[in-house]
Amino acid sequence: MKITSFAIVFVLIFYPLFQIASMHLEDQDRAQRLTDRYNMMMKTAIQDAAYVLNETVDQDFEPGYGSRKFFRANKERAAETFYRTLALNFNIDGDPVAIGALAGYVPAIAVIDYDGYSIYATESFVDDHGQAQMREVWSPKKPYTYSDTQNNTVQFSLDGFVKCFDRVSGRWVQGPRSELADTLQIPLLRDAELFESVRRQTIINAIQSDLAYTINRHNRYAARYGIDYVFTLPQISGEEWDNGIDDIGFVAFLQGIPVGDQQYNDYSFAGGRLTKKKMVYASADPKTGIKYYSRNPAELPAKIEERFESEKEAARSGYFPVRR
Repeated sequence: MKITSFAIVFVLIFYPLFQIASMHLEDQDRAQRLTDRYNMMMKTAIQDAAYVLNETVDQDFEPGYGSRKFFRANKERAAETFYRTLALNFNIDGDPVAIGALAGYVPAIAVIDYDGYSIYATESFVDDHGQAQMREVWSPKKPYTYSDTQNNTVQFSLDGFVKCFDRVSGRWVQGPRSELADTLQIPLLRDAELFESVRRQTIINAIQSDLAYTINRHNRYAARYGIDYVFTLPQISGEEWDNGIDDIGFVAFLQGIPVGDQQYNDYSFAGGRLTKKKMVYASADPKTGIKYYSRNPAELPAKIEERFESEKEAARSGYFPVRR
């Protein structure tokens, strides 16, 4: 067989394979670009929602010196802002049907408040006409509660303030742990290191368990939206949880949106910081393309492109510290 015949046979056999591989790579590239876009939309919506958490629902609970323990996050306004920002970025603002469809891909939202948490999720109910309906509602606030082997109860907060039921005296008492440790017969209050460890783990376990149940339950409602996806709580690192309970915050999940031959699955935390931290600013060097971050925007090689709450978050997004 001549060399030209071999060439023709080679082309006939492998050209379709090359075409399929090329199309698959293009699909992957398109899916990655779409995923990056959704990530940015999700991040923006979460940050906007967390920002309005500071707009407290009662003027008597405004954040200020000495009043942090009495602060009440504006969770209703936060959820409204989250969906409004998502709708604007998806170009469906003002379209209640499209926004309702988008809500089917949000299995759960949680607000981490100072002395408890609330979850925003789809619930079914029967209206005044006896018709089954579905809508998203807030759960009652659930305290961060711990009980020891002596049947003492401790309700934690996001700092050292506690509300305790002392079984020996049979009464409820509240105040800073350091002040109650010597007045109550509750061993946990006397060990500051153990107290902090148990406090954090109790808060994380309570929120995580409730979110897992809520997201799994969302599968019953998703089918009614025509969504073919199994909703589950993603694996969230201990570091993210630890950072997420440092202050009041907002966490939301967006799952199941088709992205090429895959499905989008993401979550994000954002804090409604009562104590404002100086932002970390970032931009790319126009000459080298290397991305840098700094808390001083004057040190950046170009105009600010992104803002982060910490150096760790900036580094996770591919930025390097400015070389001084």
